[in-house]
Amino acid sequence: MEKLALIDSFWKNKSVLITGHTGFKGGWLALWLNSLGAHVHGYALAPSTTPSFFVAANVESLLASHTVADIRDAGMLQTTIKSVQPDIVFHLAAQPLVRQSYIDPVETYTTNVMGTVNLFEAVRKMSTVKALINVTTDKCYENNGSLKPFVEGDSMGGYDPYASSKGCSELITNSYRQSFLADKGVAIASARAGNVIGGGDWSVDRLIPDFLKAVDSGQELVIRSPSAIRPWQHVLEPLKGYLQLGEKLLKEGQPFAEAWNFGPSVKDAKTVEFIVKKLNQAFPQAKWSMDGSPQPHEAHYLTLDSTKANNKLKWQPRWTLDNTVDGIIAWHKAWRNGDNMQHFSLTQINDHEKLVSPS
Repeated sequence: MEKLALIDSFWKNKSVLITGHTGFKGGWLALWLNSLGAHVHGYALAPSTTPSFFVAANVESLLASHTVADIRDAGMLQTTIKSVQPDIVFHLAAQPLVRQSYIDPVETYTTNVMGTVNLFEAVRKMSTVKALINVTTDKCYENNGSLKPFVEGDSMGGYDPYASSKGCSELITNSYRQSFLADKGVAIASARAGNVIGGGDWSVDRLIPDFLKAVDSGQELVIRSPSAIRPWQHVLEPLKGYLQLGEKLLKEGQPFAEAWNFGPSVKDAKTVEFIVKKLNQAFPQAKWSMDGSPQPHEAHYLTLDSTKANNKLKWQPRWTLDNTVDGIIAWHKAWRNGDNMQHFSLTQINDHEKLVSPS
């Protein structure tokens, strides 16, 4: 398979562990890191959806090891890290859905809080790990309804169980950094992204997967909270930031062991209704309506200030929202056509890498 060239092939032969590699973001990250020459190991539950990006892109065929296990299983997690001896860990294993957190808050907290503690404890007992990135969410902030974009120093909070569990995960990250891991020479950072979208996402209760599933089945989609504003960004945008941050952590250590925002440009923060109408242009046969009934609480307005990542990591979003939606539509149509989705996904990564960030 053709390898990509990123930052002087820094990742070549690095041992990398990704928790949650069977998920949407984790699968894309595993594919990207493998293409850069890293030895990618995965630890996660089996894919939670059928279809899934992990299966569609045949990610398992690229892995150095593939452990199907629960992040809440502290013993198995410790055994895996001892066996893999990673240079760096990308922690993406989570219960990632707001609405699911209302249905099963205990699962959400035990996975997102104690699962994170289990990982940090396993890393604390190892000598090989030099860096760790805990991937959380923009929803970790205490949202008081202000229109001001969140910066990394803003207070943690969270109304719903999912958001608050991620705020807890951020506080735990900072505590382990100061109490244990910095002294061990482990550079630990957290990464907060916006509403990440892209090809191969079949998660439940997410706008674009629900829209595409409705199109494929010929059913009507009922849209919740059409006026809610979200910082939409293609999955490759924050993943690019994680790779750049990971390199800095491994090269320079503690100066980059902080929290980081990776959000889209302000102009790409659009309403749910805007995205639906954009997709409808590509799929005019789509049937949808608005649901005005009461819904579980979600923040109405949420955007990130990524100035720190722009300045210190030289990270910038590369794809506009138009590029992003076009990319999702192209990926979905290729999958429906039976194309080789591993090759197609790598092509999208290459196309993303070739672009200069829009001004």
